[in-house]
Amino acid sequence: MNTQNFTTTLLVDQTPEEVFNAINNVRGWWSKDIEGSTDKLNDEFIFQVKDVHYSKIKLREVIPNKQVVWFVMYNYLNFVKDKSEWTGTKVRFEISQQGNKTQLLFTHEGLVPEFECYGVCSTAWTNYVQDSLLSLITTGKGHPNLEESDTKIDIEMKN
Repeated sequence: MNTQNFTTTLLVDQTPEEVFNAINNVRGWWSKDIEGSTDKLNDEFIFQVKDVHYSKIKLREVIPNKQVVWFVMYNYLNFVKDKSEWTGTKVRFEISQQGNKTQLLFTHEGLVPEFECYGVCSTAWTNYVQDSLLSLITTGKGHPNLEESDTKIDIEMKN
């Protein structure tokens, strides 16, 4: 089956180690409300946006300065028919040297155009990776969801 997983790429001047550390600082770029540990193999954490989105995620692979893979153990999205579209998918961060720069290839394996949430979810991931994570890597400060506040995904749904 030829599925097109959602991907986006960053190219930065920072080292693979700096990129790796930023990825694992999930509260620094995705949401300040993350519950649980986010940086070691087999860590589990919860991402939640009010009653809109809930994900329980496990770190399946952690290869320092090379790769991080999250496995979505359970997911709930309140704005699509199949509330569990992300369940069983993987979120992959692959870090590589490209000359004197570092490339981050972000792939949400299983987030495909056939999914009802693809439009909203791919837009949200693009914002988180291309804006918030990029800013965390390059300036040391990301733009995560604030605690108990409206988020980019809420805004996308209203448009």
